[in-house]
Order: sequence, then C-alpha cells, then structure tokens
Amino acid sequence: MTPFTATTRGVRVSVRSFYLEDQSDPAEARFVWAYKIEIANEGPLPVQLLKRTWLITDAQGRTMRVHGEGVVGEQPVLDPGEAFEYTSGTPLPTPSGFMRGTFHMVVVETGEEFDATVPAFSLDSPHQAGGVH
Repeated sequence: MTPFTATTRGVRVSVRSFYLEDQSDPAEARFVWAYKIEIANEGPLPVQLLKRTWLITDAQGRTMRVHGEGVVGEQPVLDPGEAFEYTSGTPLPTPSGFMRGTFHMVVVETGEEFDATVPAFSLDSPHQAGGVH
C-alpha cells in the first residue's frame, strides 16, 4: 500500500493504516486500526516534535479531537536527514472513517514554531460497503 504523505517546511509525514481484525468486534460496533507514521526531516535545520493534534472522523461524520504532548510518550528531535517512526492506533464505532492531524514542531536553533500537516488517511475495514476515500 502506498503511504499517505504530506510535506511541510521540509518535514515529510507518511502514514499507513491497518485494520486490526483481532482487536475488533463488529457485533459490538468496535472497529480498531493501527497506523504507522514516519516523520522525516528533509530540511536544513534540526526540528523537534512538541505536540500533536488529531481529528478522527467516523463514517457518520462524528469527529473527535485529540491533542497532547509528543507522540507515544516522546518528543523526538530530528537532525537533517533523520526520521522517526512509531505505531499507534484508534478505535471507531463504525466500519470506516478517516484521520488527519498536525504535528506542532519547533526549529531547535531558532525557537520558531510551525505546524507540520499529517495527511488525511482512510480507516477502511472489510465490514463496509465502500471506503470513505
């Protein structure tokens, strides 16, 4: 599967999502996905991820906003050419949906803050009539 990718100010964010059949229970309206994210610094200066904001939308258009410090308990610093990968997950009450978000970054040397886009990516399961995307 080709990853969903967006680049903001030299920070490339790539996402792949995976439906987790073994953690899902369609009879109880519980559908679970994992997503793997790679954050790559393709710019000339070190950057640090400080916070993240997620917008998670189910198939009925309900959106949940999640905001917090770092990702998976870390606030990685990425030198030029470095990348950071992590895997996380989300449940939904519907068999499909999508996520998008923002990583709140800072340029280490200058203290300048900017937001790196996390591209919208689909959460599709085999229990739906058709994908959201």
